[in-house]
Amino acid sequence: MRKNRFLVVTVLSVAIVCTTTFVSCKKDKSEEPNITYTLTVLSNDNKMGTVTGSGSYTEGTEATLTATPASEACVFVKWSDGNTENPRTLTVTGNLELTATFGYAFVDLGLPSGVKWATCNVGASSPFDTGDYFAWGEVTPKHTYSWITYKWYKGADGVFSKYCTDDNYGVIDNKTTLDLTDDAAHVNMGGAWRIPTNEEVDELRNYCNWVWMKNIGGYMVTGVNGNAMFLPAAGYCENSNVSDIGVYGNYWSNSLNEENPTTAYYLGFRSTYTFKNSYNRCYGRSVRGVFK
Repeated sequence: MRKNRFLVVTVLSVAIVCTTTFVSCKKDKSEEPNITYTLTVLSNDNKMGTVTGSGSYTEGTEATLTATPASEACVFVKWSDGNTENPRTLTVTGNLELTATFGYAFVDLGLPSGVKWATCNVGASSPFDTGDYFAWGEVTPKHTYSWITYKWYKGADGVFSKYCTDDNYGVIDNKTTLDLTDDAAHVNMGGAWRIPTNEEVDELRNYCNWVWMKNIGGYMVTGVNGNAMFLPAAGYCENSNVSDIGVYGNYWSNSLNEENPTTAYYLGFRSTYTFKNSYNRCYGRSVRGVFK
C-alpha cells in the first residue's frame, strides 16, 4: 500500500510542472511596441497654397490631409499620387510623402478657339481685385511707368532695343508678339499661361455677353456655354499715377502695333462699350492670363 501512494504523488508532481511550463510560453500582446510612421505633406508652391497633415502616426490610424489655396485666384488641383480629394483621409500603413499641386483658377467660356481665361488678374487675390500693372513686354510691376523706365527703350538713343518693325524707331527685328520670357502672365503664372493674342481679345468681345456691374465697377462676361468671369475696371498707370479705377478697363494683348511699334494692342472698356485699341507700350495696364 505504501508503494502505491508514492506512485500517485509522483504523477501529480509531473502534471504540475507541465502546466507551469505551458503558461510561461504565452505572449502578452500588450507588451508589443507601437509602430509609427512619418507622413510628410508638401505644397508645390507655398505662395499658392498651404497644406496640413504632416506628422508621426501609429500604424493603422487615419490621417486627414488638407490643401488650402492662398487666395481665390488659386485652386487645389490634385495630390502627387493622382488623388483629387480635399480634404483627404487615408489609413497610415507606412512612411509616405505627398505633394499638393495648386494651380490658377480659370473658366471655360465655350469659345471657338478653346482658350480658357483666368478668373483673376495677374497679381490679384480675388476676381474683384485690380491686381498689378505691367508695361507691355515687362514682367514685374514697378513704381513709375514711363519711357525713361521702359525696359525695351534706350532713352539716350531714342530707339527700341526689341519689338521693332520700323527702322525709324530702332533696329528692326520684326517681332510682333511677345516672347514668353517677356510675357507677364507666363512668367508670373507659369505653365501654359500667357497674355491673350489680338484674335483672342476679339473672340472674347464678339462671342460673349458683357454686362456692366455698376456697384462693382467692371464687366461680368458670360460665355456661350453660360460660364462667366468678372473683369474689373482697374484703370491704368502713367508715370506714378493710377487713374480711372472703376471707370476704365485696360488689358494688354500680346500683339504689337506693327504700323506704330511704339504702341501695343489692348482690350479696353468702360460702362457703355468695349473696344480694342493700341497705346504706348511703356504705360502700366492690367494682364489677364489665358491658356489652351
